[in-house]
Amino acid sequence: MLDVGQGDALFIESPTGNQVLIDGGPPRKILTELSKVMSPFDRQIDAFIISNPDQDHIGGFLDVLKTYEVKEVFEPGTLTDSKVYQNLKNELKEKNIPSILAKKGMKLDLGGGVLIEVLFPDRDVSAFATNDGSLVARLSYRNFSIMLTGDSTIKTEKIILENNSISKLKSTVLKVGHHGSRTSSSEDFVKAISPLYSLISDGKDNKYGHPHQNTLDTLSLFNSKILRTDLLGTIFIKCAKINECEIN
Repeated sequence: MLDVGQGDALFIESPTGNQVLIDGGPPRKILTELSKVMSPFDRQIDAFIISNPDQDHIGGFLDVLKTYEVKEVFEPGTLTDSKVYQNLKNELKEKNIPSILAKKGMKLDLGGGVLIEVLFPDRDVSAFATNDGSLVARLSYRNFSIMLTGDSTIKTEKIILENNSISKLKSTVLKVGHHGSRTSSSEDFVKAISPLYSLISDGKDNKYGHPHQNTLDTLSLFNSKILRTDLLGTIFIKCAKINECEIN
């Protein structure tokens, strides 16, 4: 989880070297962070995943496209008329980068046993608010898993709970929705995930007051260890040994 201030950006690299960037944070933040986790000679990223098209999730993608070759993009299908989103769409078109609509059941095999499975959208979300229509997916690797939530709201969580078994949802780590806002992370959802760790991407002293105390209380209720970028900076999860992952 890259420290991009008030936004989301998660960099994933599989044992076979495939690389995915889930969200790009706000503008002018991501390149410095990527340089800390990628070789200076590596100028290719296999895929972008857009959880939602708000600026704090996609603004950095425009910066990345100036430096890195990107093979494909996955997005949920929510729409916005913001200038940054239109600029991104135009840049993808100009560079002939395919944009794929993510749907429930879609699986991205990153190699080496790393799998990302889309849980939401399970319907057309073009008329949804961008947060309500956030792409939600679960990354799994051996006995380790991460629930990836974007800015998904309690409304989204309810849909996911109604349409998935607990075994499909339980995860080692929860990427906490919407930077720890009270609009996300309902008790029912957190209970289903039962995360040992909860990761929050937020900016130091941000104007929204994220993470909200309500959310921190809910996570603590289920004894989940909370890790925040505003307090810790970039958060690393390394799975270098069989059945053992290190988080710091």
